[in-house]
Amino acid sequence: MAGGVERALRRRIRSVQSTKKITRAMELIAASRIVRAQARVEAARPYSEQITHVIANLTGAGSEVRSPLLEAREVQRVAYVVVAGDRGLSGAYNTSVIRTAERSLQANVREGRDYALVLVGRKAESYFRFRNYKIDASFTGFTDEPRYEHAKEIAGAVIAGFEEGAYDRVELAYTRFISAGRQEVVLTPLMPLDRAELGLEEPEPAEGPENVRAPYEFEPEPATILERLLPRYVEARLFAALLEGAASKHAAQQRAMKAATDNADDLITSYTRRMNRARQDAITTEIMEIVGGAEALRGARRRATEPDRILADMLRLEHVPTAEAP
Repeated sequence: MAGGVERALRRRIRSVQSTKKITRAMELIAASRIVRAQARVEAARPYSEQITHVIANLTGAGSEVRSPLLEAREVQRVAYVVVAGDRGLSGAYNTSVIRTAERSLQANVREGRDYALVLVGRKAESYFRFRNYKIDASFTGFTDEPRYEHAKEIAGAVIAGFEEGAYDRVELAYTRFISAGRQEVVLTPLMPLDRAELGLEEPEPAEGPENVRAPYEFEPEPATILERLLPRYVEARLFAALLEGAASKHAAQQRAMKAATDNADDLITSYTRRMNRARQDAITTEIMEIVGGAEALRGARRRATEPDRILADMLRLEHVPTAEAP
């Protein structure tokens, strides 16, 4: 019995060791990808800042901004763009952003509003499809390394729905990358665009050399340029969210795989101790069996020679000379 337990524990140890090799490799891969993903996030930020600056300069040229993307409406239908991952093994990364979007969606439904879902990542798609939510579009297969073309495709679907009146408001749910050890889920309005954020409602700047804007000549008209720039601004925000989500996913996966590797070490230690105890029990049992067998043989030999000893004693008594009478 003890030998069977020892063999079973040996198989478990080998299985855990194999799993540990996989989790360790995935931890190292995720750690190497974090740096590259973080660099892409930092490289994309100047583009977003510059396009916002250009829009502010266009409005400063006296152009009146009229775009469907800025139009505030009575909210009847809310669209959610949920940025999750294509794969799991990344801790609570997928679950956190999905649950945040779902709670907001259910709150809008309770208030009598309709909803639409534009999903990024297989995990988000499988979650909402399994629960029979209404899905307008889904985009998968690129969440680990998103490109600007992917953001442009998603933005095209969302902008078309907003301009046609299918969506009255668009919310963006993603995970913001703060550091390798900290990420947070963000649910932020995407459309209509915030006029104050774009600098369309800024007060007149005070007089001073630091507030003087360089003169620009626009071709075509500033209003025409704005109509083309605002969709690019939406694409830039979506691309930034995809990059932040990718970096957050790699960080979460690195932590999850490190925890799995540490747990594998603990399991191996525990199983090794149990195996050693089982082996010690088996050795002790074998020694006891050997000692018991030896004692049994010694007792059997003693019982077998007992009649011969009695007979020898009797013969010795017969040959004892008797004392002569005086």
